[in-house]
Amino acid sequence: MKLFTKSLLALSLAGLSAQSFGAAFQLAEQNVSGLGRAYAGEASAADDASVVGRNAALMTQFSSAQLSVAAMYVEPDVSLDGTSTNNGLPANVLDESSIAPSAIVPAVYYTRALNDQWFIGAGIYSQFGLATDFESDYAAGQLAGETEIVTINTNLSVAYKVDEQWSVAFGLDHVYADAKIVRNLGANPFNVPAQTEAVRLEGDDSAFGWHVGASYQMDAKTRFGLSYRSETDIKFEGDFSNQLPATPPFYGTASAKLPGSVDLTLPAIAELSATHQWNDIVTVHASVMWTGWDSFQTLAADVEGRGTVFTKNESFSDSWRYAVSSEYRFSKALKLRMGLAYDTSPADDAHLSISIPDTDRIWFSFGGEYQLDDHSSIDLGASILRGKTQNFVEHDNFGSAWGFESRGHAAIVGAQYNYQF
Repeated sequence: MKLFTKSLLALSLAGLSAQSFGAAFQLAEQNVSGLGRAYAGEASAADDASVVGRNAALMTQFSSAQLSVAAMYVEPDVSLDGTSTNNGLPANVLDESSIAPSAIVPAVYYTRALNDQWFIGAGIYSQFGLATDFESDYAAGQLAGETEIVTINTNLSVAYKVDEQWSVAFGLDHVYADAKIVRNLGANPFNVPAQTEAVRLEGDDSAFGWHVGASYQMDAKTRFGLSYRSETDIKFEGDFSNQLPATPPFYGTASAKLPGSVDLTLPAIAELSATHQWNDIVTVHASVMWTGWDSFQTLAADVEGRGTVFTKNESFSDSWRYAVSSEYRFSKALKLRMGLAYDTSPADDAHLSISIPDTDRIWFSFGGEYQLDDHSSIDLGASILRGKTQNFVEHDNFGSAWGFESRGHAAIVGAQYNYQF
C-alpha cells in the first residue's frame, strides 16, 4: 500500500530531524585559536582574522590586514549497543562500534582597515554539518543508513569604529547546503534483502542570511562582545527514489527518480562574551551562546505526484552553550590556552535517534599560539568531548521496536596559520 512507502520516507526524515538539528549538527569548529579555549570569549577575543566568523565588530582591533587559514580534524566516537527487540532477533544485531566517520573542517578569513573607522572582512567556513554511515544490511535499516549534510558559509562583513570604546558591524551570509539521505529496508517480513534501498533523497540549495555584532572596550583590560546571526531558510530540492517494486504492497519507484523537496530552517544564534586581562601573564574569557532551535517545530517533505508525504511535529527547544577559559603568556613568543564548555541539546527523549544520538556534552580543551616572526604565527588546539549515555527505543514501519544504549564522544585537533600584512 502507498502508506508503506510514505511511512518509510517519514522514518528517514524523522531520523534526520532528530539528529541533524541537535547540538551535534551545529559546528563550533570555525577556528583553531578558539579551539584551545573551548570557544570561550569568541565574541570578545580579538586574536586574528577569524573574528569575522563570530563577531565582525572585533575587526576594528586590527590596524593592519589579517589572514587566517585553519583546518580542524574531527574524530567522533559514537557507538551503539542493542538492548531489546520485539521481533525475535537478538539485541546484539544492533551493536555498532562507530557510526560517525571522521571529517576535516577547513576555514579561511581575511580582514583589513579601509581607514581609521571603517573595516571590511570576509570568511569561508561551515556552521552546520553531519555525517553518519551504517552497513547497508543493518537490521534496523529504516532507522539508520547513510546521512550526510554539508553547509558552506561565505561571509562578507563591514565594521565601524564609533569611538575608542564602541564598535559595531553588519554582514551578509551566503549559505550553500547539500544533503544526502539513504535508508535501507532492514529486517522485514517480505523476504526482501535487508540492503534494499527504501529511501534515497539527494538535494541542495543556497540561501542568504545576515549578522550583526558589537564590542565594548570598558577599559584597557576588559572587553565585552555581543553577536547575532539570523535564521536561514533552506529548501533542499533534488531527487527521491527507492529500490522497492512499483507493485503492491510497496508502491515504490523501482529506482525511478521523482522530484522532491524538504524545507529546513537553520536557527538564529546569539553570543555574549567577556575578555579580561587579569595581569600581564593571564587573560580569562567567558561566553554564553543561545541557539534558537525553537524555530524548528515541524518538518515536511513533498514529492512530485505524491503531494506532501510527510509532516512531523518536532517541538524542539532552544539550546545553550556555556564556556570559560584562560590564557597564559608563557613567553613573548608563546601563549598557552585551556578551556571548559558545556553544550545542551535541544532534543528531548521523544526525539532521540540512532542517526547520531544527540546528548548534552562537556568540552575539555587546550592549545597555544606561537609567534613565528613579526608577521606570522601558528595556532594549535585540541578538544575532547564527552557525552552522556542515552537509552531509548525507536519503532520502524513494520512494528519492530528497537532498543538502544548510545554513547557519543569526540576528539578534535586543529592547526591555523595567521599572517598580518
